[in-house]
Amino acid sequence: MAIRALTMRFTVASIAAAASFPALAVDSVSFETGYGDHTRMVRVAIQSTWDKQWWKSNGTHVGGHWDLSLAHWRGSRAGDNRGHSQDIAVLGLTPVFRLQNNSLRGFYVEAGIGAYLLSDLYDNDGKRFSTAFQFGDHVGLGYFFSNDLEIGLRIQHFSNASIKKPNPGVNFAIVQLRYAF
Repeated sequence: MAIRALTMRFTVASIAAAASFPALAVDSVSFETGYGDHTRMVRVAIQSTWDKQWWKSNGTHVGGHWDLSLAHWRGSRAGDNRGHSQDIAVLGLTPVFRLQNNSLRGFYVEAGIGAYLLSDLYDNDGKRFSTAFQFGDHVGLGYFFSNDLEIGLRIQHFSNASIKKPNPGVNFAIVQLRYAF
């Protein structure tokens, strides 16, 4: 339990330190919740939008942002035993590419692949990770309102890209609420 508390403190300190770097101009924060493979996930993240616009056409472009996140996963079938739970802290950094309106408002679609570090090996519902390092890829869609609020839906998959076996992967369906400063 002391290791988990220490990991959580380290993770929070890492996010705070990253937010203080001038090169990482934090311009939004998001709160997310999701579910998949008998595991609940809650996540808070900060974002730094890129100043790049690629493939401008018909009032749209591809842009994006860095997403630095801290999540909590709670599996309800730890060790494949119903009623046993497992709690894991997850730190992640993901570049997210987004097809969006030039005004940055309205509908968007996005995709990202990032790196994640888990505080413990995931072992839930018959799926056991062999590494604490995981890749997380997602696809999503959403709507950015004129009051700087955004709501999005994502499907996210975590796996270690076969760095080590077993590599069962875990999938989440996620709802995201984001606020831009």
